[in-house]
Amino acid sequence: MVMIKLTNVSKQFDKEMVLDNVSFEVNKGSIYGLLGSNGAGKTTLLKMIAGILKQNHGEITINTHPIYENPALKQTVMFIPDLPFTFPQYTVKQMAEFYANVYDTWDQERFHKLHDLLGLDVNRKVARFSKGMQRQVAFWLTLCTMPDVLILDEPFDGLDAVVRQKIKNLIIQDVADREMTVMISSHNLREIEDICDHIGILHHGSFILEKDLDDLKSDIHKIQIALKTESDELFDQLEIVHQEKRGSVHLLIVRGGREDIDQIIKSFNPVVYDLLPLTLEEIFVYEMGGVGYAIENILV
Repeated sequence: MVMIKLTNVSKQFDKEMVLDNVSFEVNKGSIYGLLGSNGAGKTTLLKMIAGILKQNHGEITINTHPIYENPALKQTVMFIPDLPFTFPQYTVKQMAEFYANVYDTWDQERFHKLHDLLGLDVNRKVARFSKGMQRQVAFWLTLCTMPDVLILDEPFDGLDAVVRQKIKNLIIQDVADREMTVMISSHNLREIEDICDHIGILHHGSFILEKDLDDLKSDIHKIQIALKTESDELFDQLEIVHQEKRGSVHLLIVRGGREDIDQIIKSFNPVVYDLLPLTLEEIFVYEMGGVGYAIENILV
């Protein structure tokens, strides 16, 4: 079942086109990772899906209904921005009371359970917590609304390793138990790789790649190869994304099915032939390099 659907969505500010004719779907109960270069339009896209911004063209629906100016639907959709907002003078307890008054699905029992898990002082003003603790509070409050859709912009920034794992486990548990749908934008590609099952790469307001993570990894490969006799014929038969040479060994990033690549390479009787694991970070770098983006500007 499709939970989030964008059809030919465009957004511009003044004369600047930020998103250009974007279409994609996110299935119910899945975790979708949104990647992209700085300024690609990721935050704008997330804010439109959350119903905070309105698209200039196209349609955005959550569970088949338009999200913008739809208060009833927004009861089921939660967005944690890069800089979570709280009322300056409110304690955690006061913020919880505010959320309980706004969201019909607020779960007070879960609030107490997460208090035991996170161990934060409910009587302390949120503004006096560290950045990482404020982000914990944002997750704490948000997850207690029991959302159907959770939208996260750089969600794990500032969290220590132990708390980060606790939060990720809570998200995964809600996806498994309630079929919560999650969209995550992050520059930490290793964390995206750990938690997401679908990936989209945004560049200059358009998708350059959008795929199931397992399918993505099965379609691009890192190969080490050495031949008795150098042959351009081999390289002509492969769809090479990146190529470099270290002594007599060629290091290739190749797109295509593994069996087809195997058959082509083995027909040249290589002296060395190794298939190496490719991380999501490497896939991202090579895909972005393929559209001319300076690699040193991609990862922060």
